[in-house]
Amino acid sequence: MNSIESSEGQELQNLGSGAWDNPAYSGHSTPHGTLRICTISSAVPPKPEPKKPEDGPQGKAHGILVSSCCLQISRSIRGLWGTTLTEDTAGNRELYIKTTLRELLVYIVFLVDICLLTYGMTSSSAYYYTKVMSELFLQSPSDTGVSFRAISSMVDFWDFAQGPLLDSLYWTKWYNNQSLGRGSHSFIYYENLLLGVPRLRQLRVRNDSCVVHEDFREDILSCYDVYSPDKEEQLPFGPLNGTAWTYHSQDELGGSSHWGQLTSYSGGGYYLDLPGSRQGSAEALRDLQEGLWLDRGTRVVFIDFSVYNANINLFCVLRLVVEFPATGGAIPSWQIRTVKLIRYVSNWDFFIVGCEIIFCIFIFYYVVEEILELHIHRLRYLSSIWNILDLVVILLSIVAVGFHIFRTLEVNRLMGKLLQQPNMYADFEFLAFWQTQYNNMNAVNLFFAWIKIFKYISFNKTMTQLSSTLARCAKDILGFAVMFFIVFFAYAQLGYLLFGTQVENFSTFIKCIFTQFRIILGDFDYNAIDNANRILGPAYFVTYVFFVFFVLLNMFLAIINDTYSEVKEELAGQKDELQLSDLLKQSYNKTLLRLRLRKEQVSDVQKVLQGGEQEIQFEDFTNTLKELGHAEHEITELTAAFTKFDQDGNRVLDEKEQEQMRQDLEEERVSPAGCWRGSVALNTEIENLGRSVVRNPPGESHPEAARASGWVSGEEFYTLTKRVLQLETVLEGVMSQVDAVGSKLKMLERKGQLAPSPGMGHQGIWEHLQPASAVTPVPWRVQGGPESGGGGVVKHQTADASLTTSPEALSAHALHF
Repeated sequence: MNSIESSEGQELQNLGSGAWDNPAYSGHSTPHGTLRICTISSAVPPKPEPKKPEDGPQGKAHGILVSSCCLQISRSIRGLWGTTLTEDTAGNRELYIKTTLRELLVYIVFLVDICLLTYGMTSSSAYYYTKVMSELFLQSPSDTGVSFRAISSMVDFWDFAQGPLLDSLYWTKWYNNQSLGRGSHSFIYYENLLLGVPRLRQLRVRNDSCVVHEDFREDILSCYDVYSPDKEEQLPFGPLNGTAWTYHSQDELGGSSHWGQLTSYSGGGYYLDLPGSRQGSAEALRDLQEGLWLDRGTRVVFIDFSVYNANINLFCVLRLVVEFPATGGAIPSWQIRTVKLIRYVSNWDFFIVGCEIIFCIFIFYYVVEEILELHIHRLRYLSSIWNILDLVVILLSIVAVGFHIFRTLEVNRLMGKLLQQPNMYADFEFLAFWQTQYNNMNAVNLFFAWIKIFKYISFNKTMTQLSSTLARCAKDILGFAVMFFIVFFAYAQLGYLLFGTQVENFSTFIKCIFTQFRIILGDFDYNAIDNANRILGPAYFVTYVFFVFFVLLNMFLAIINDTYSEVKEELAGQKDELQLSDLLKQSYNKTLLRLRLRKEQVSDVQKVLQGGEQEIQFEDFTNTLKELGHAEHEITELTAAFTKFDQDGNRVLDEKEQEQMRQDLEEERVSPAGCWRGSVALNTEIENLGRSVVRNPPGESHPEAARASGWVSGEEFYTLTKRVLQLETVLEGVMSQVDAVGSKLKMLERKGQLAPSPGMGHQGIWEHLQPASAVTPVPWRVQGGPESGGGGVVKHQTADASLTTSPEALSAHALHF
């Protein structure tokens, strides 16, 4: 200490009359060597260095400006796309939570935007539109009582086509037989415009598509197999006049394949576009019936048409399908797609335009983010399921944007073609199909987008329980799944072979699988199983429910429950890390501190002592501090004072001990050399020191050159000063604990429970408690000499080392260590 004081005098003498000792930051050291600030400054400005001929003021200013702009741009870009994968958050829990929270807030905005886009493409009226169209075309009966749903033969088909179909397609008069006054256009239910004309199309198979057994060849002269593309008939038949009797390929018609009840059918075939009037369509259908357009070779008939409702701006594309299997009879099915193909009509649509622009900006933002993360982590980036989910969401979003552009262009082309030729078939089937797939893709993308929220809330203990449980029991579930599906598929095969010919739910192997899942959930038809096989049916049902439901399913639940209990127990035993609630509480406390609404720690302790109680319990002391808004580490520091004044060690402060504590706190609060004042002084001194630091050392115009010469940047300097402050806080806590231990030892010694060693007094016990290699922190100092032009040198001394920086270094925003 004497050497330090002598160095202060030497510095003052070297600086001359222009130097002074700053009393605001100087003070005597505390008994325990608490950090002391001593600053010596000089009013004489440093002498400028001689400039080199090539270093003109304009050139240097230009270089500094360019480097400063580049640094600011790089920092802005890094901050804009900063994530937990691009930032070094491994050793900084607070930075990890802040970065994750920022990512979460940005992602919530993206999620809201994608929700608006997804729901903006749907309409609450779509369901009712589909319901009205299905009731009209599927349930309207003919004069013979046949509706589309009830078609079971070719005769029923012709009854429906010439009756309910034509009545439902052509609406040209009001209910009082008064004309609608809209020309030849048909408005179904007076609101829905029939686009173009309907189309009938059929697919046939060849006569030689199968082989008749030799025992029946004399009686059966022709054989028509089930439909397949290689057995499709492509030769003309019938009267050979018109498209209804001539085959056209899928490319010629511009059609698409259809997945029916029995098989998948191509987009070609024999077709007829009905005329624009009801009378003309009735005559065309009558000609087809008389010409035997449907016969044994027919396997499927399609009825396609589209309607548009301007009130709700929705298209309804209908396809009525009647399959004629090789077994005979008819199987009706239908496909009704209600889609929104025309965009940007209402004010809501224009609001969606803004959301689409924001969506594209987000896609660009996340694409750049993924590129940066892939560049940093390479293939290791794909090791996380969350990163893969990020890529899936981005790829689906890019595909959605591409399809949106394609859909807009294609609708404009079709509408323009339809307006030029209103009596032609309006083929919206292809566009409606892909619009439906587009909606499905957006639904899946939105689902993944919601699931992705777990990525940003996984830093919380509660939120990690689900992912940790599933990850830990994955191997056990996988092993159990093998046993489960062995038994499950065995029962599926058994059910298919036992009941497949009589029960619809077991008619195919795929249906058997889903039926057995329904049995697990309690949805089954036991009577159908019992009627199909009165002996093996009940045996199948009872054994399946016992082994699969009562045994295997409960084993599955037991594995998850046991793993969840283990995970929950481990999480409860883990050390509490910085949580989001702690970060929010710290931010709240900082805000109160800036608004001068938070009191000092000493004042809060005095508030506890002013309660008027004769005795203060240790638990009441800590609970009151928690109610006053102190964090755990602050309470630990303040409870050290409680222990210091608890002389009898009973964790209770009596009136005498409270009075001593109150007097000591009052002195400490008004004392200019208090420990809190020392911390504030250190913070203020370092902040002032940081403001005087410039970017580069003297004579160095490039950051790399500065680093090569041993200098550090301003950013690194602030990082080091932050660590020094953190170290000071830790040391203060340690010294408080040491003070408490020393007080207890003195108390035990007074009670006679602790006898000092021979030749060791109170001071000896204290010195014995001090670590041998302790480093006494000495404050930052500014010293200099005449040879430096009267400038100061920033100097921080310890017992073992010193840290010195010249004033020229300060003018270059760097420190030389």
